[in-house]
Amino acid sequence: MNKTDTIVKPNDALAGQDSSVAVSQQNSWKDYLVLAKQGIVTSNLITTFTGIFLAAIYTSTGLGANLPAAIFALLGSGLVMAGACTFNNYIDRDIDPIMERTKDRPSVTGRFSGKHILTVGAIQSILGMIFLSLTTPTAAVIGAIGLFIYVVLYSMWTKRTTTLNTIVGSFSGAVPPLIGWAAIDGGLHMYAWLLFFIMFFWQPPHFLALAMKRVEEYRAAGIPMLPVVAGFDMTKRQMVIYVAALLPVSLLLYPFGVVYTVIATLLGVGWLALGLAGFKMKDDMKWARLMFVYSLNYLTILFVLMVIVHL
Repeated sequence: MNKTDTIVKPNDALAGQDSSVAVSQQNSWKDYLVLAKQGIVTSNLITTFTGIFLAAIYTSTGLGANLPAAIFALLGSGLVMAGACTFNNYIDRDIDPIMERTKDRPSVTGRFSGKHILTVGAIQSILGMIFLSLTTPTAAVIGAIGLFIYVVLYSMWTKRTTTLNTIVGSFSGAVPPLIGWAAIDGGLHMYAWLLFFIMFFWQPPHFLALAMKRVEEYRAAGIPMLPVVAGFDMTKRQMVIYVAALLPVSLLLYPFGVVYTVIATLLGVGWLALGLAGFKMKDDMKWARLMFVYSLNYLTILFVLMVIVHL
């Protein structure tokens, strides 16, 4: 089967179904969670909450006094992220059937039509922007910028044209804590920008590790991820550079206290050591898996830690 056959298959499958069956399938809430990439949204909501919590602390107003804004910010950012991911599913319908990890998405199997996916993405995005606008104009603007970067600059353009796609995507992926902070404090304290840059530097090594694990799938789909275009050695060097840059940025939050500083240092040094070990390990795939898992734990621990040390 050639690529063209694969592309049209989801629409053909949907067209051949009885309409009542199609409607029934579209009502599966699990499919909507897949479209919205629930895992990505959930992990990013942790960073959004951290931004909300810290802003409430450093504006001396407290979380309780800002509870409505906090709820609107979480709902809004979650819906905007879900909308962006849903749009991404629509845009990637031609390449998702080629990749093992994405071939069972409802946008590929025919459970949802392209029009339905676009409608869902639009509803999610519009509702998200409405909720964010109920906090501060700054939060709404940042949300809109993040949505535009992810959908247009990343999904529609750079993902298919350049290895810099990971960097472009990192800008949109770094805005959740910024949105959270802005929902409470539209002035954006220096700490808010440090949260942004922590997220920004975290993402390339995280997603490049995934790209190494799925390199042959990206190659088959014609996506110019760095491991596909430049090979594993260059990818490893880039990953280590970003982890090395992340470490001092995370430590600029040393006013958060000794506990935070020590744990952030250990986490960063541990990730850097693992990254450097990749130049000696013979099993590149094993190393990529380790880097990917470490990155997930790093992000969760670091942002949860920021909250804990302020309790």
